[in-house]
Amino acid sequence: MPVISLGYEDLEELVGVSKEEILTKIPMLGADIERVEEDHVDVEFFPNRPDLYSAEGVARALRGFLSIEEGARYYSVKESKIDLTVKDAVLPIRPHIASAVVKGIKFSGALIESLMNLQEHLHRGLGRDRRKISIGVHDLSKIEPPFTYTAVSPDFSFVPLDLDEEMTMHEILTRHPKGVKYRKILEDFDLYPIIFDAKDRVVSFPPIINAELTRVTEKTEDLFIDVTGTEPIVFKALNIVVSSLAERGGEIYSVRIDRGSKEARIVSPDLSYEEMDIELSEFRSLIGEDLTQSNVIESLRKMRYDADLKTEDKVRVKIPPYRVDILHPWDIIEDVAIGYGYENIRPEFPKTLTMGSPHKMEVFSSKIREVMIGLCFFEVITFTLTNEEKEFDWMRRINGKKEEIVTVNNPISTEHTMMRRTILPNLIELLSFNKHRDLPQRIFEIGDVILNGKTTESLAAVSIHSDAEFSEVRSYIDALFREMKMEAKIKNSTDPAFLEGRSGDIYVNKRKIGVFGEMHPEVVWNFKLEYPIVAMEINLEYFL
Repeated sequence: MPVISLGYEDLEELVGVSKEEILTKIPMLGADIERVEEDHVDVEFFPNRPDLYSAEGVARALRGFLSIEEGARYYSVKESKIDLTVKDAVLPIRPHIASAVVKGIKFSGALIESLMNLQEHLHRGLGRDRRKISIGVHDLSKIEPPFTYTAVSPDFSFVPLDLDEEMTMHEILTRHPKGVKYRKILEDFDLYPIIFDAKDRVVSFPPIINAELTRVTEKTEDLFIDVTGTEPIVFKALNIVVSSLAERGGEIYSVRIDRGSKEARIVSPDLSYEEMDIELSEFRSLIGEDLTQSNVIESLRKMRYDADLKTEDKVRVKIPPYRVDILHPWDIIEDVAIGYGYENIRPEFPKTLTMGSPHKMEVFSSKIREVMIGLCFFEVITFTLTNEEKEFDWMRRINGKKEEIVTVNNPISTEHTMMRRTILPNLIELLSFNKHRDLPQRIFEIGDVILNGKTTESLAAVSIHSDAEFSEVRSYIDALFREMKMEAKIKNSTDPAFLEGRSGDIYVNKRKIGVFGEMHPEVVWNFKLEYPIVAMEINLEYFL
């Protein structure tokens, strides 16, 4: 989880209270104080609140919580008449872009540090290490609108940030520290994204690095901000950045984004408030406290919402544009409880007494974990959400598309469109994210998969190194069943994800429970890996 460093002097000025009171109240916002130093405090926030990744966001929340400034914080967006055109060439690579201008900022060392930290925390959390979003902040006085967002050849050259000589985009990806770190994001593409100004000068090479031309200094007063990515969440990320700058006195100006048709033209940022209804009866049922209508509305205002009573049981809530975590009425109900104060909620003893015990699957899976760790595997946990391409196409299991799968209605990400039927694709993808690490790499996961609409528990494991072959994974299978004091029969497998003749199906009591063997070279290549992989996956439900 992100750890934010907050300077006392800066925070006291933004909030208007002493550091002692700030340190007392910060944990009540859902944070843990990691370290208290002489001039600053390090605070760990939950990743669902990226709007708190800066001193400005924390100060805004504290002013509400301390009743210094309650209710919604409305930000005005002025018209700038600045245009940004999106060309077709960039759409297959990084299709989404949001942009804004912020003027009249008085930069200080504290503000520059806060802005840089906000960028990096958003990159790591909301942006999945710049894969989903990346943020560029530029000195507007050094460039000239209108701007163009397009894609160019890797041979195109410009002067990147922190250098004084030109490099080609290919050289940046292979030699510049930022390029080396993030080149995997663009390694599948023949063209690279770029933003030009009206004089064809480079503004940014997203998601890698800005141009040296647009460097922000303490003399900077006006900013041009771009947020590019693979998902529409770029607009929410922009809202977080510009609202934080507005807390420092910046004036927000819009940018008109032209995607090639009138229907596709948009104006960003959109700082309007969305609305959601919560029922007081549902709050009382969940929290167990009989709050009045005025109690609920007052608590919401302390959490920087605006709210109106619609009926005796219903409150209409206006959600701030910088809040990306409000997906369901329960998210708002949680904020009501925080605003009311958990210390004010009366505890009650349970009306019934029950004795708990571990589920038999948990007991069994714990034994499996001990065996796998003893075989020198590291345990990992990956997402249960996946997508059809990774689940079927990359694994050569095309026929799996004909079977029953659980899909996500209206997915907000192309990476998460269905519930996984198997764990192996996630483990192999994790190997691809760690190509820069030493070999061998051996990882396993025990987790949920969805088969025929039913949740079951599976074990999956992979091993990658130059000498990985069938006898290695067969030895793991033998050791696992020996330690579990069970017998298994092995038959030749026809699973297309594995090499025929170098793989086997696992049977227990005449029932197929898993598969193991050498991964097909095409699967290895689909995940951009270069060494052989052996793998196994076993449905643990069939053991019990």
